[in-house]
Amino acid sequence: MKKIGLVTITYNSAKVITPFMDCVLRQTHTDFILYIIDNISSDNTLELLSKYKDDRIVIIANTQNVGVAAGNNQGIVRAMADGCDEILIINNDVEFEYTLLEKLSRQLEELNCSLVAPKMMYHPETHLIWWAGTKFNPKEGCMTHHIGIQEEDKGQYDHIEKMDYAPTCCVLLKREVIDDIGLMDEKYFAYYDDTDFFYRIFKQGKHVLFYYPFVQFYHKVGGLSNMKKGNAKKFKFNNFYVHLITRNHVYYLRKQKSLRAWWNIIYFFFRMNLRFIFSGKYHLNFATFRLLQTSFWEGLKM
Repeated sequence: MKKIGLVTITYNSAKVITPFMDCVLRQTHTDFILYIIDNISSDNTLELLSKYKDDRIVIIANTQNVGVAAGNNQGIVRAMADGCDEILIINNDVEFEYTLLEKLSRQLEELNCSLVAPKMMYHPETHLIWWAGTKFNPKEGCMTHHIGIQEEDKGQYDHIEKMDYAPTCCVLLKREVIDDIGLMDEKYFAYYDDTDFFYRIFKQGKHVLFYYPFVQFYHKVGGLSNMKKGNAKKFKFNNFYVHLITRNHVYYLRKQKSLRAWWNIIYFFFRMNLRFIFSGKYHLNFATFRLLQTSFWEGLKM
């Protein structure tokens, strides 16, 4: 049995933390340490966590909000220092079956791969797929288009397959990946930090990621950041999401340092403005429009 370090970041997570903890503490794979990095929650998240008396729980309470990338790095570094063989980066706005660790860890061995991620469904719309894999397309700047998103699950993606990217709301990896690739780029704060991480893995070509669909896993999308209001299909983005997703999209492309990347930056500028008008995902007001423009230029300067 491998020793697994689970890394999760809390930020005002009181409304989701109890079902998450129940899923973790009832895992059939028992040799794990749960590293909870709290980014100065102002609700009763830490109070709820203090009620769990389990030696496998390690709480790192930050004195400032360091963001998702830096928080994950804190947990990863601690897990490696504590001798964990594998690391599971996981959100806490998720619920999952009690054999998650057992199944994913077994797949690392059986598939002889370095990373594995499960099929992820929406919550509470548990019949809808959120992620069933991602393949990078270099022509598009290696963006992360989720396979199967918002499709009703009829088993159409129930096959194990190599992938290029997985969202870090749930991905299990061997510690050797960190040794070779390094930690996450903390400039992202949130969003695209995982895209950048997997793009570096993709470029190096040494480590293989597999998509594994035979696990029950449900994601309360936006449950921590309140990135959008509405249901799985009809929603509006909030300003926090608009700012970071726009800024980091540009930064991610600029880091690729190629003519194709610069072409995609120009293309993105026009596309984001058209999406603002026609997608129905944005609040159609001058403040949101201005935020889009300033976020785009901020990404160029990072």
